[in-house]
Amino acid sequence: MSSDDTESMSRRSFVAGALASSAMVAGGGASWPAVLSRTMHSQPTGHVSDGSVEEQTIGQLQEAMQGGAISSREIVEAYRARIGTLDHDLHAVLELNPDASAIADALDAERRKSGPRGPLHGIPILIKDNVATADKMETTAGSLALVGARPPREAFLAERLRAAGAVILGKTNLSEWANFRSTHASSGWSGRGGQCRNPYALDRSPSGSSSGSAAAAAASFCAAAIGTETNGSIVSPASACSLVGIKPTVGLVSRSAIIPISRSQDTAGPIARTVTEAAILLGAIAGADARDGATMAKGARRVASYATALDADALRGKRIGVPREQYFGYSTAADSIAQHALDLMREKGAVIVDPVEIGKMGQVGDAEFEVLLYEFKAGINEYLAELAVGAKVRTLADLIAFNHTHEREEMPYFGQEIFEQAQKRGPLTDAKYLAALAKARMNTRAKGIDAIMDAHKLDALVAPTGGPAWLIDLVNGDSDGGGSSSPAAEAGYPSITVPAGYALGLPVGISFFGRAWSEPTLIGIAYAFEQAANARHAPTYARTAAL
Repeated sequence: MSSDDTESMSRRSFVAGALASSAMVAGGGASWPAVLSRTMHSQPTGHVSDGSVEEQTIGQLQEAMQGGAISSREIVEAYRARIGTLDHDLHAVLELNPDASAIADALDAERRKSGPRGPLHGIPILIKDNVATADKMETTAGSLALVGARPPREAFLAERLRAAGAVILGKTNLSEWANFRSTHASSGWSGRGGQCRNPYALDRSPSGSSSGSAAAAAASFCAAAIGTETNGSIVSPASACSLVGIKPTVGLVSRSAIIPISRSQDTAGPIARTVTEAAILLGAIAGADARDGATMAKGARRVASYATALDADALRGKRIGVPREQYFGYSTAADSIAQHALDLMREKGAVIVDPVEIGKMGQVGDAEFEVLLYEFKAGINEYLAELAVGAKVRTLADLIAFNHTHEREEMPYFGQEIFEQAQKRGPLTDAKYLAALAKARMNTRAKGIDAIMDAHKLDALVAPTGGPAWLIDLVNGDSDGGGSSSPAAEAGYPSITVPAGYALGLPVGISFFGRAWSEPTLIGIAYAFEQAANARHAPTYARTAAL
């Protein structure tokens, strides 16, 4: 596989405990009402008190609950009603939590007795169907092979959400196995959920693999959603659905009991309609977990509230680099929107360093894909071996056999070439794996992002997240032309995408990315841009793009 092929696949195929105190809940304990007040009226589409939850922010929902205008249970039922009305076109939600209303009732009673725990108290959140939950819902990665299999524990991420007072409303559709099954897959398709669609044009891809989380958040099926990413799977669908997506530094958010692809690149993160909501959700799910060594690594840096980074003047004086040669040029529309964004950032006081070059990124070559093949085999075998009752498969070899046996349901449009390549790989002690991992890390970190940021004294890098969504094609698979997710994904560093504009009604986002653990800086920059651009509008559910 050539370097160009690897870059294309990385964009397409991988477009892949209780809280110690209330101060650790997103928003920072007693300060969280002040944080929420920034978005109380930022997108006033209707009023929560009249039962409409469309486009309502977390702040608006909290204000309505605090004022007694609506209860968490009523908000849950309002989202259920929207899903029932609209999801027959989108296929974004795989299942709803049968206990969601009862959970909301308990949180309503707690609010009346002792007040809210924090900004997520009583707020419905949808999570991707590769995040294990200890409840009545399935955890399948979209595959029929895992229907009925009970994970032995709940994901630490889900525990954090529950401790913050969130209502886990249901599980979202995704690109099956987080888009790591076939080289010719259609993003958003799974054997369990069918083809997820883009709410801005139903014949267009929602991108992947957190397709359902993005489509659901855009369609106001929840206040915000959880996605996961290996390379592009949060930022790409967020961009395609006009949303904010945060791909954190690997180790900021625990991956325990999340169906894996790569121990060196996987992470979970928030997908939301605004930077504020994404920052609130990130604060709730970030945390150290003994079951995920990456979260315990020396040098890990977290803050109690990522929402405190929100600053409308954060662009002033920031030095932002533009890797133009590497991550522009594949979409005229995306380039035009990104150029307008750069001009706006200059107006707001940013110093735009244009161009810069992430020198060694082009020399990663096949190393990333090789690392992922090895790590997927090791990780999925470990995950499947721990499944409790109801497991049909216990190894990657079992999965391959299951798909052959159930070819009509699981492989009607594309195969499992990546599964088969991964099955041929050896253990993580193989010299080939170790060499590929060392090459990828060196060229993306010390000789990549860190080197260019040191050379130009940068606070962040910026590029179009991707082009406008492509047409869904179950015959040939995805046809997206490019994107900028690879530098941060391969390095394990953070990135955040923000809506920047539209091309014939199709959303385009821009991504800010930078050094490890720089989430507060990136969130501040992203928020300032969002406030200046005010680019996002609600989806239209058009049958096709406005050609």
